[in-house]
Order: sequence, then C-alpha cells, then structure tokens
Amino acid sequence: MLLIRDATPEDAARLLEIYGPYVENTAISFECETPGLEEFQSRIRTISAHYPYLVLEEDGQIAGYAYAGVLKARAAYARSCEVTIYLDPRARKRGMGRMLYEALEQRLKAQGILNLYACIAWPIVPDETLSTNSADFHAHMGYTKVGEFHSCAYKFGRWYSMIWMEKFIGEHD
Repeated sequence: MLLIRDATPEDAARLLEIYGPYVENTAISFECETPGLEEFQSRIRTISAHYPYLVLEEDGQIAGYAYAGVLKARAAYARSCEVTIYLDPRARKRGMGRMLYEALEQRLKAQGILNLYACIAWPIVPDETLSTNSADFHAHMGYTKVGEFHSCAYKFGRWYSMIWMEKFIGEHD
C-alpha cells in the first residue's frame, strides 16, 4: 500500500538512509558530506514551516521524499519555488517519483505557487556518478530546461555543470 504524508523530524533517520548514498556515491547531490541527524531534522522543520515536505511510504516504509523550498529570498519571488526529490533505488521506475511530485504540485498550487524550478546536476560527460536521469525525469514531468551553469561544481575529482528546469503549475494573471 502506498501513502503520501507530511514528513516529520522523526523521519530524518530514514531520509538520511535514502539521501546519504546520493551524497557519498553520486554527483546528483553537490553536498560532499552527508549531514548529521540533527542537521537533517532541522532542515525538515525549517522547510515544513513554509513549504510542503512529503514522504511516500510503501507498506509502512519510506521509499522517497520530495519538498519545496525558497527560490530567492525576495518578496517578488513568493509565487516561485525550488523542488527536490530523492527516491530509494528500489522505488525508481515504478511511478513513485511521479506520485510524489504530483502530490507536491497540488499542495504548492493550493499555496498559490505558480512556477516550479529544479536545480539538477548535469554531467559534462556522463560517468558512473551522474547520468541525465534526473533531467529526463523532470522533462517527463513537464519541466523544460531554462538555463545551464557550466563547470560550476567540483566533486570526485571532476567538474560538473548544473541546469535549471522550470514548470508552470498556474496561470499568471
């Protein structure tokens, strides 16, 4: 059975089990060290105070999470936000990412958010730590590429680029 619910600080240990390998073994996250439990709990509290932070459970076990955050800390950006998703590897290619993002979009739309942005690590040359899967997923979800920062991140002894993808979920009246 699948269930999408709000994340709580008590979920942090399981979320770190999912997130840690992304930090340690991939360039998908540009963090170079996995945050500690207290730091991750603080992130959940801070984000949840203003934006949705969702987890997807499969048979009572968290299989992934998605959240939104501030795009820019200026009042004029209040109808835009950045979105992020991480899945347990066993949850990939099963429609769970779509379910999480659709639930996140519904919540954001209800908050009056119109523009969604995804900041995605982009390989200069695909390698064992980074492919185009995240960009492909976002494109499948209706996002379009709107920008690229070239060779802006250095991890695992090589350079990576970063792209921004955008999706509108409301009318700009």
